[in-house]
Formats: sequence, structure tokens, C-alpha cells
Amino acid sequence: MKDLEKVYRALGNRRRLRIIQLLIQNKEMSVIELAEALRLSYRATSKHANLLAATAILDKEQRGSYAYYRIADEPTQPVASALKHIR
Repeated sequence: MKDLEKVYRALGNRRRLRIIQLLIQNKEMSVIELAEALRLSYRATSKHANLLAATAILDKEQRGSYAYYRIADEPTQPVASALKHIR
């Protein structure tokens, strides 16, 4: 139940929901690309994306000094249930 609570808390922010929508549309984006699309600072975007990755909603791949995010390939059951409502 605690995992489900973390997932819904992570999804309870419109900017994080927008990140998920952008990644559903674009498959993978860097923090810089996400920040530009959201019209949000790099730091704030990175914080939101890291929180989504920490709850296993997103997968993060570090390539040099750039972080890329995509929807988790194998989401946990609470994440999979929550994502059905967003797609």
C-alpha cells in the first residue's frame, strides 16, 4: 500500500503528469528537452523527473553529462495501474 501511495503522490502534480504525457508522445527526452517543453527551469524539471524515476514510473539513462528519461519498460503493478489512467 505504501508503494501505491508514493506513486499517487508522485502523480499528484500537474508538471509531473505533463512530463509523463510528453514521454508517452516522444518515447524519450533529455531533461533539457523536457524543461523547454514545460517552460520550466532545468533544476525544477530535473527534480520532478528524478522523483518520477525514484517511484519507478520513469527509467533514467545517463549519457555523459545528459540525463534521458522514458516511461519505465517494466513498471511495478501500482505504476502500471496508475499509468492506464494517464494514457
